[in-house]
Amino acid sequence: MIYLYHTELKTNRLLLFTLNYVYGIGKSQAKIFCKKLGVVKNFRVFELSTEQTSDLIKILEKSNQIFTNDLKKFNTLILKKLVSIKTYKGIRRIKGLPVRGQRTRTNARTAKNKK
Repeated sequence: MIYLYHTELKTNRLLLFTLNYVYGIGKSQAKIFCKKLGVVKNFRVFELSTEQTSDLIKILEKSNQIFTNDLKKFNTLILKKLVSIKTYKGIRRIKGLPVRGQRTRTNARTAKNKK
């Protein structure tokens, strides 16, 4: 069992898809990290050696990207900033209405119910 940035990587699945479980890593970034690691697409997590896991951690640290809890904190800070500045998006977020310009006359029932 391998833990990477506070997420458990399932051992029986492909490495390419299990990297997607880490918050902040998408499909394209997972492909890039696998190429840098020198791993084939059909490589499973339980086939990783200790050297390869340490190399994977080094590659992720060198990428200068934010993952998991730090990324979540960053996103919440951005939303709090929008609310505190009283931007249009912030006001819509406070009222519980759609933020990105969707119509509210017939739709947006889920956005209105979040209050």
